[in-house]
Amino acid sequence: MPAKEILQEAKKLHKVSDSLDALAVQHTPISEALSILSGSVRNSATLLEVLVTLRLGPVPGLDTVVN
Repeated sequence: MPAKEILQEAKKLHKVSDSLDALAVQHTPISEALSILSGSVRNSATLLEVLVTLRLGPVPGLDTVVN
């Protein structure tokens, strides 16, 4: 089912965002840039989740809330 596959990719993007946040804490000189990128990636993941929900409906058995 395409919805499930897209939501799995959104979950991966959330993990990438979390990794960028962690790197931002570790690398002060570029922390602001990493935080901005992290936010953009997280927003993209959220948009994918919204798109799937609006166009394809909720996927039973798949939790889209990540945090």
